[in-house]
Amino acid sequence: MPRPRKQKKICEMPKVEAFSPTGAEMQDDIVTMSVEEYEAVRLIDYDGLTQEECAEVMDVARSTIQRIYMDARKKLADCIVDGKKLSIRGGHYTICTAKSDRTYCRGCNKYRNRRGGPPEHN
Repeated sequence: MPRPRKQKKICEMPKVEAFSPTGAEMQDDIVTMSVEEYEAVRLIDYDGLTQEECAEVMDVARSTIQRIYMDARKKLADCIVDGKKLSIRGGHYTICTAKSDRTYCRGCNKYRNRRGGPPEHN
């Protein structure tokens, strides 16, 4: 029996769920990126986190983030180079539930409902 898939934690759903190129050579093919692939790209490329920090935010192993991130970048390159449409949907994830009195979530800059108190400020 295969090992059950662990749900990845994401901070929020994408604001835009699809992108489409313009131009004469546009393909009709659609590349589908999962929500957790989008989240890995957002945390690493947009927010500037390391893969290790991203893994901590999404509550998975760094090797898992490395695989997810590489898959996402391959899909983005396919869309840009071949002029394909991009759709962001699906995956195996849970959305971060932020609470003002719990552990800080670096991914969404909010406090997340987990064991322990707020982070110490230096």
